[in-house]
Amino acid sequence: MEAMSGLESGLDSARGSGLDGEQRQAVLAARGPLCVLAGAGTGKTRTITHRIAHLVAQGHVAAGQVLAVTFTSRAAGEMRTRLRSMDVGGVQALTFHAAARRQLSYFWPRVVGDTSWQLMDSKFAVVAQAANRARLQASTDDVRDLAGEIEWAKASLISPEDYPAAVATIRRDIPLDAAKVSTVYAGYEALKANRDGVALLDFDDLLLHTAAAIENDAAVAAEFRDRYRCFVVDEYQDVTPLQQRVLEAWLGDRDDLTVVGDANQTIYSFTGASPRYLLDFSRKFPEAMVVRLERDYRSTPQVVSLANRVIAGARGRMAGSRLHLIGQRPPGPEPVFNEHPDEVAEAAGVARAIKELIEAGTPAAEIAVLYRINAQSEVYEEALTEAGIAFQVRGGEGFFSRQEIRQSLVALQRAGERGADGPLPETVRALLEPLGLTAEAPTGVRARERWEALSALAELVDEEVAARPELDLPALVAELRVRADSRHPPTVQGVTLASLHAAKGLEWDAVFLVGLADNTLPISHALAHGPDSEAVEEERRLLYVGITRAREHLALSWALARAPGGRQSRRPSRFLGGIAPQTSAEPAPGKSRRQRGGTPRCRVCNAVLTATTAIMLRRCETCAVDVDEELLAQLKEWRLATAKEMSVPAYVVFTDNTLIAIAESLPTDDAALVAIPGIGARKLEQFGADVLELVRARQ
Repeated sequence: MEAMSGLESGLDSARGSGLDGEQRQAVLAARGPLCVLAGAGTGKTRTITHRIAHLVAQGHVAAGQVLAVTFTSRAAGEMRTRLRSMDVGGVQALTFHAAARRQLSYFWPRVVGDTSWQLMDSKFAVVAQAANRARLQASTDDVRDLAGEIEWAKASLISPEDYPAAVATIRRDIPLDAAKVSTVYAGYEALKANRDGVALLDFDDLLLHTAAAIENDAAVAAEFRDRYRCFVVDEYQDVTPLQQRVLEAWLGDRDDLTVVGDANQTIYSFTGASPRYLLDFSRKFPEAMVVRLERDYRSTPQVVSLANRVIAGARGRMAGSRLHLIGQRPPGPEPVFNEHPDEVAEAAGVARAIKELIEAGTPAAEIAVLYRINAQSEVYEEALTEAGIAFQVRGGEGFFSRQEIRQSLVALQRAGERGADGPLPETVRALLEPLGLTAEAPTGVRARERWEALSALAELVDEEVAARPELDLPALVAELRVRADSRHPPTVQGVTLASLHAAKGLEWDAVFLVGLADNTLPISHALAHGPDSEAVEEERRLLYVGITRAREHLALSWALARAPGGRQSRRPSRFLGGIAPQTSAEPAPGKSRRQRGGTPRCRVCNAVLTATTAIMLRRCETCAVDVDEELLAQLKEWRLATAKEMSVPAYVVFTDNTLIAIAESLPTDDAALVAIPGIGARKLEQFGADVLELVRARQ
């Protein structure tokens, strides 16, 4: 015991920060099966690395005989860095796929022979070929969904022959008829088998072949098991049946295994991940020690309390392993709940709150806006752009950068050039239908994501037409192009926009959880499985994960309607029942660009203006006016210098049309300047004094 106490002291003082009682219990557990149930922010990486250091220091295993498996390369790199800082080099910390690739490269010639293999970067082309051979008219989205379904089946250890029966027993959202998916799946595997003497492997094949090599070749198994004696698996709640098969092949009949996870952070079941291996660990290893880490060092007690209340409503088997987090940080502000009349008001409110945080000293890079689906980003991209707040979209493209939106703008532009007529909303929807805007949401993940983005674009058009009834298709396209151009900020450290899934494993000082309404969170297709279904429970866990991303500031919000003036029929997320205080919709803020009404007219001839350029200039393009050419040249020189100083494109400061409008109208005060389209409160604050000084110097 004295030697053990000395080791504890050495680990705590010389090799890292102090461990709490539960962490120390996990670190010092005897060699053998150990299950660490680690809540969000409870220091699991510190615990894992200290345990590895302890096992090495005690001579239970050499550093080179430890294989630690994580789910991301970033997490693996962090673990290697920490171990090196503790003078424990040589530990292999890799993802499942990276570890399997190394092992397969080594064992392949012995197991397979002369046939070489090549890892595919993407399975798209081969799946498309298989679909074509099956005589399916598969769209790009269909092929992507088929590829995703094949990945799920292989991760779940389901063969092409067994696929129809397997999906018949579960309520899974499949892209095509099960028999057709099975046919494409079988064709895909056949096409990969031998391409000009080379076996094509996808990432799942790395795991399948590695497991098979160890299971079926005693010499391979003996060599591998002599090389690695101790295994550590992080995020064990997200292991797939295929990954578990590989792990069991690695282990053989040994039990030197440490697993770390939290069943209530299981949010990837759609990929085949299952928490049952974590939940059944003590049944598989009856002698295993189980340690619960519940002290949260990441979030304030106020954030932790809300997380506990949300997950307390969980049902089903996973709820039995629920961890009750205990906040260890000093107290902070209470989480804020906000109800808004519509999504535009919600986004504007979030942008205002973010600006206040930044002005109070919170770095923009320490702030995140998290939503359920990527299509929700559009309104926040606009609100942050108008507020002059830099942002970056994580785990997805900006709204106007998405392929389906770029395709839509091209289709709308071509139709405008052909002179398409009719009511604009109906015309736009008809043009978007071939791109995937069907009356009902389609099945399949990729097809639904496309549909959601196209639906958001169609609703945006509805709002534009409501604000400007005279709008025609060319003017609409021009307005959308202006919006797209204005959303290309330089690469900077700004506010993060991300889906809740993309936020897993990350944390920020301030988090805004938005769009928390039923049918968005929980998502509508989860509710279709029933209000008490496991699909709905996974949505609850997704909210729990979002809450636990926040260190100090947390705001939760929802909107009663999609668009300004729309029917306010939405309800707050059922997961907030009894948690969020009863609130009434706040009054709508000052009108955004989407809401500005009034029919624009030419300031020269009073004709109605429809073209974007004419609206910007506040006159018909054919109406003659005086332009101070020298002032215009000076404005352009000033804009160029300002853009260089800010490291942004010149149009981000002002467009050419805005400068022309200034040189024509010669504004002499703030009111006259802000009356020019394209100059809002933010640009008035940034550039108003400089512009007015240039104008006054010419008078």
